[in-house]
Amino acid sequence: MKASKPAEVKETKPTVAKENKPSVAKENKPAVAKVSKPVEVKENRPPEVKESKPASPRSTGDPQKTIKEGIINAFQIINQIEAGFVDLARNTVSDTIRATGNVTNEAVSVVSDVLKGTVAAAQEAGSGLLDGTKSIAKGIIIGVSEVGGDVAGAAGRTARDAVSGAAEVGADVALVARRAVDGIVEAAGQVGGNVGEVAKAAINGAIEAAGSLGENAVGAVRGILMGVVSGVKDVAGAALPSRREPRS
Repeated sequence: MKASKPAEVKETKPTVAKENKPSVAKENKPAVAKVSKPVEVKENRPPEVKESKPASPRSTGDPQKTIKEGIINAFQIINQIEAGFVDLARNTVSDTIRATGNVTNEAVSVVSDVLKGTVAAAQEAGSGLLDGTKSIAKGIIIGVSEVGGDVAGAAGRTARDAVSGAAEVGADVALVARRAVDGIVEAAGQVGGNVGEVAKAAINGAIEAAGSLGENAVGAVRGILMGVVSGVKDVAGAALPSRREPRS
């Protein structure tokens, strides 16, 4: 019989306890606050209005159609310019009188200043005074009417100053007188005024100014304004002052 070997007893090694190292607390760094840049406020600028130039009609092979379209475009621009003159004069007169609050005394002064400014502008721009006289005169009368001023008085002053201004710049006195009176009469009808009274005041003012320039100027102004009298039914036959008898 084989001798049985005793069972080999394995040495049990003691379990080595791992050292629990204390967890290292991470240092909490304060959060760095980011500095917000101020929002840049862009300045609101009004949009630039580009001047629209009238398109020149291209020749389509039909000269009649081409010239017709070109003239229509030109007249549309002229109408816009004249309307701008009316609004400019009207607003200038009414705003100035309202600012002073003295309708009776200020109206005469404002009318004179507006006409002087018109003459000065015509000189600097090199444009004929005739171009804007009717529109400026019309705007003056409308402006005076809006503030309750003396429309007939303003009409006489406007025509008088227009003729005097024409003489200063060497313009055709008679034509300027006619254009001014036309604008005045047109404005009187628009604001519902006494057209006959306003026309008579304007004609008298124009002839009075022409009287200081000589008999030739008086005759030219008188002759050209006859058309205004015949074209306005409310104007009496005495609208035009009688001719002065030549001195013996």
